[in-house]
This record gives sequence, structure tokens and C-alpha cells, in this order.
Amino acid sequence: MGSDQPHILVVDDDDKLRKLLARYLSEHGYVVAAAATAADARAKLATLAFDLIILDLMMPGESGLDFASEFRRRSDVPILMLTAMGEPEDRIAGLEHGAEDYLVKPFEPRELLLRIANILRRLPRTEGQPAEVRMGGVVFDLDREELRQGDQIVRLTSVEKALLKALAVRAGSALSREHLNELTGGAGGDRAVDVQVTRLRRKIEPDPREPRYLQTVRGRGYVLKPD
Repeated sequence: MGSDQPHILVVDDDDKLRKLLARYLSEHGYVVAAAATAADARAKLATLAFDLIILDLMMPGESGLDFASEFRRRSDVPILMLTAMGEPEDRIAGLEHGAEDYLVKPFEPRELLLRIANILRRLPRTEGQPAEVRMGGVVFDLDREELRQGDQIVRLTSVEKALLKALAVRAGSALSREHLNELTGGAGGDRAVDVQVTRLRRKIEPDPREPRYLQTVRGRGYVLKPD
């Protein structure tokens, strides 16, 4: 589990869905482990560190609600709860038992990615993650989502901020256009990501035509390589 990518634990007794989710999330840059029961999940949590748990509400034996309630007393790792029950009282019960978010089955995979990205974006900066990244004469503050050149603030659009932060927190790791599209709001498709990268390069690169920091990784996407 040495990857810089977020680590997700998928807990669901449905073998088919569990495997589909694990594969789908892996394809979108996450490191994924899976568990079929609460006991299996607890065993994995005892030996591995995770950034997020995707938890099915209805499982045989110990339910997702029971597991979440017990787990929340000893850990702050966020929980995204999945369930086939979409009534308001069901959602409230999930939140009361410690879930950060709640997604009703069946769901669009793209919505799942967006909810994951939103949860992870709210997490406090982890130990060892830099407060800012430097790219030549410009510095990006990850907490403030602010780009500075000397004493001057360089104006960024909301999408440019999301794009630069997504790349900065995963500096050195290539992210696909599809993954970046999801992390920045999922509007416009892969082509929109290319356009935003071009605009961002004009603000951080000494020579946007020969990018040094925001590089294209052929066949994979983009990677940020700060100083």
C-alpha cells in the first residue's frame, strides 16, 4: 500500500458488485481492497490504512449500520454508504451512524466517482503532504487553493483551481483525462480537460509550448512535476 493514490476499502456482500466496483475504481486511479463482510473489513482495517470506506448498508450478520457505528467510535476515516433503500429516514439513519455520504442503488458510476472526489477533497492534509507546491516563479497553496507569483495572486477559475489541486495532491502520478474530468466536476469530457490544461500552463509555465511542470504522459494523461 505504498502508492500515493487514495486507498479505498469496498465492503459489500454482493460478489458481482464488489468486484465491479473494485475494478472500476482501480481503473480510475484508486488503490482498492475489497471485503465481503464486516469481519473481513475489520481484519483489513487492522493491517492496512485507508482513506475512504465504501460500505453496503444491508449485509448478512453485522449490518453496515452496526459496523459504521462501531467503527466511527475509533476512527475518522470517512464512510460512503451504499443501499437499495432510498427513503429519507434510511439516509438519516446512515448519517446518524457516522456516514459522510449516502448513495442509493442503482447508481451511475460517474456519480460515485464525484462523491468520492468530494469526500476526499474535504479531508485535512495528511502528514508529509506539502502545504504548497512550487513551479519556478509561481507557488500554489493547496489549502487556500491560491496561486501566487511573488506577492501577486494569479487569478484561477474554479475549474483551474480544482484541476491544479487534483494534480498537486498527486504530484508525480499520472492522472487520466477521464479521472481529471471527474475530479474537476465532470463537465465537458476529455476535450475540456485538454483545454483547461492549456489555459493552466499559460499561468504556471515559463514556456507553455514546452511545459516543464504540467506534462503530458502519452497514452495516460497528465502529471504535475513541481520543483
